[in-house]
Amino acid sequence: MCRETGIRAATTVLAISILSALAACGQGNRDEAATDPTSQQNVDRMSREHADDSGRPGAGAAIPPERDVVAETLAYAEVDEELVYGHFVFPSDMVDPLPGLIVVHEWWGLNDGVRAMADRLAAEGYIVLAVDLFGGKTAEFPPDARELMLAALQKPQLAEENLRQAYEFIRATGGAPRIGSLGWCFGGAWALNTALLFPDELDAAVIYYGQVTADEARLAPLNVPILGLFAENDRGIPVESVRSFEQLLDKLGKDYEIEIYPGVGHAFANPSGTSYDADVASQAWDRTVEFLRKHLTVAEAD
Repeated sequence: MCRETGIRAATTVLAISILSALAACGQGNRDEAATDPTSQQNVDRMSREHADDSGRPGAGAAIPPERDVVAETLAYAEVDEELVYGHFVFPSDMVDPLPGLIVVHEWWGLNDGVRAMADRLAAEGYIVLAVDLFGGKTAEFPPDARELMLAALQKPQLAEENLRQAYEFIRATGGAPRIGSLGWCFGGAWALNTALLFPDELDAAVIYYGQVTADEARLAPLNVPILGLFAENDRGIPVESVRSFEQLLDKLGKDYEIEIYPGVGHAFANPSGTSYDADVASQAWDRTVEFLRKHLTVAEAD
């Protein structure tokens, strides 16, 4: 049996195992929650930022992975009595378990652009689970994306349960010795939220221009290294809010890196849409790879 075939077979067995385990999992409180006013404001801002945009894969998604990867569509969670399927991908030459990444999509949903970026990240030496917070739905046009984002924010406890199970999947089923989160826009906010859900367990979080917080009570327990990549001309995520976030992280003595790129706007590195800036996106990618390598690499003594 060739190595790739063996890996695929093992992945299938693992998938069956987790499906059985998921059937017994509790889902927590499913009561509908009112949309937070700050989140509603963020939806409105995103609607303005993406008013002339689309959810089609962009230039960033056209960059091929630097080595071969194996990708599978797998059920990784059961939320609100529905199985949730994600894009699970790892290097084709993987032998031992690798560090893991939970990747969270933009407001367009888990589309081909996000899958392409997950493949690129896997090629850097990670097992990657690109999650789905929209119940299998994607959008090509802004009004539809707005509705999907609003629906997710109206029931944040479901998204949180989704991410909790994603973490467990990549830890237990994937065998990842260390785990990080990463996302763009809507997904950037949920990359931070994943760190807040696992303030001691997660090993790194990368926020591409997602909504951040200056709530000291929320950030105080956080022990996760943060990389925040933002845009000077972003009207959706104002620089002032980023600076407030940065100042609070500094006050609390957190491990963080914040970069605000001059001369670019929101979604400069998005895998979908038309706002991609190749030069700045390349800089941000290099910064991301370096940050993940620093915090997720497992030394031989670990």
